Order: sequence, then structure tokens, then C-alpha cells
Amino acid sequence: MSQVMDADRMSRALTRISHEILERNRGTDDLALIGIRTRGVPLARRIAHTLHGINHEEVHTGALDITLYRDDLMRHAVGPQPLIRKTEIPFSIDDKRILLVDDVLYTGRTIRAALDALIDFGRPKAIQLIVMVDRGHRELPIKADYVGKNLPTSLSQSVQVHLQEIDGRDEVEIQES
Repeated sequence: MSQVMDADRMSRALTRISHEILERNRGTDDLALIGIRTRGVPLARRIAHTLHGINHEEVHTGALDITLYRDDLMRHAVGPQPLIRKTEIPFSIDDKRILLVDDVLYTGRTIRAALDALIDFGRPKAIQLIVMVDRGHRELPIKADYVGKNLPTSLSQSVQVHLQEIDGRDEVEIQES
């Protein structure tokens, strides 16, 4: 494995993304951050904390489980039961600008599933996508609005984002399969 981002670089990327969010959206009015489980949730909370530090306004955060919306669920139906985690969106998403947060953008299928899941909760004014890493190799026409790092990879590689809240350390690594 080779490290491509350490804790400091990840922190700076989230700060930069937070400033880009404020500039693009002219503040935080009607914004809400929703993280895709698992690693999108702590990233969304970190961005909300950074936004609060910059403009002193609270931004709603939520957590979205997309397990039942995945298009590969039936392919694995013979195997173990999928682990269903809790979706926690304690606010209305109607007419809000939703900032959807994930760790790695790859084929786009996770984001497609998240969009389907979100629409079941209401009708947002807009949805913007934030990812820590965009590694390319899209199968669907999905593009992130905010990217921590563009990281061109080969199909034989995988990208691992480790977060302090889950893994005990902050770093992004590339691993050869």
C-alpha cells in the first residue's frame, strides 16, 4: 500500500471544500449535509464543523444507508444477508440544497443508489456531491461538485480512505489488488 494523503492533507482538503461550498452557495442558507454510510458520515460531520467555524452557522447533518438501493443486491442474494444500517435524516430535505458526502467516487453506482434513496425522503431544491477521492472509471454519468483529491487509478488498484472516527487514523492509500 502507498499513502497518497496523510491527516494534514485530508484536513486541508476538507477546509478547501468548505470554502468552495460557501462561495458556490453564497453561505449556508437551506444547506444540509448527508453522509453515505459508512465513511461519508464522519466526513459530512467534519465539513459541517468546518463550515460552522468559518461562518458561525449550524448546518444540518444526516446519515444515509443505501444498502437496499444497491443494484448489486440481488447478485449476492444467495450469500449472507446484507447489513442494513440506520438512515438518520432528522430534518425535512424538501427545498433544501443537499450536499451528499462519500469517501470515494468510482463507478458512480453508490451515488446512483444514494440519489434514489434521497428522493424517497422528499424533494430537495438541488443535490451536490462531495467526495474525498475521485478515482475515475465511471460506469454512470456522475460527477462530483467538490473533490478532495483526483486520483487516477488502474482497475487493478483499490483506494482505501481511513478516518480517525472509524479506523483510528486519517489517511488515503492505494492498494494493488
